[in-house]
Amino acid sequence: MAQRSFLFGTDNADTATTTLIATAASATGFMKGEPGRALPNWYHQGADNSALLRDLRDQLAAAYPNAGPALWAVRLWTNLLWQPAYLSVIAVHIHGAVPDFAGLTQARSGIYIDRFRLAPARMWSGSTSAMIERAAHQLSQLSRSLLTEVNAVEKLRPIPAQRLLAERMLGLMLWLGQKRRDLTQGQIEDFTHQWLLALQLEGQGSLQRVDAGGRQLLIVKRKGCCLDYLIEPTQLCANCPRQNEGVRVARQTANALAELG
Repeated sequence: MAQRSFLFGTDNADTATTTLIATAASATGFMKGEPGRALPNWYHQGADNSALLRDLRDQLAAAYPNAGPALWAVRLWTNLLWQPAYLSVIAVHIHGAVPDFAGLTQARSGIYIDRFRLAPARMWSGSTSAMIERAAHQLSQLSRSLLTEVNAVEKLRPIPAQRLLAERMLGLMLWLGQKRRDLTQGQIEDFTHQWLLALQLEGQGSLQRVDAGGRQLLIVKRKGCCLDYLIEPTQLCANCPRQNEGVRVARQTANALAELG
């Protein structure tokens, strides 16, 4: 294992933080972050977030009254995990150093969580495997805390929650393959295994190789359901496990080819 080190000293914590935030914005085109500590009514792990979660649940209930509490619970969970998951992968595989996610806070906008703040702090750097372990440990801590908070508002069982987090990470590994063209499919599969193992999500989803006219592609084989069909029963996600296996693979393969141009 490579010797661990800290990227940027205390005096350069601001530089490290703004660099990661800028990298996230440029890599995704949609992440909106800023350096700084928690603001009132922002989600912050370890704080009392009950009012924010209740307000978000109420907004979801108003937007999707017929979908019911199961969907509202899933949306609470996925809303508050997508930014930490993206930041974890970007920090490890693009930025090259892991921040302290204790300083991460998130803001609500209507039925979405779509902004974040990150308190300036030294960042940890090491081998890719070591950074995955460190980032996954923090993401696991956040997810365990969040699941408890979500269940205080609406019920969400651990297994469905874990499968949704696994799906997010699997999707991010495919996204990484698009952003890092230097990585082979084998490397993407290896990183995927490392992330799922470190997050204790083995068996909750996987990447699947498919052949498209002699071209090998990777698609997500998920086990969990986002329950979006409760909003529009006639429509299923391309990778929804509720549909016929052949239909799922065909839809995902077509989407993967379209993304490759």
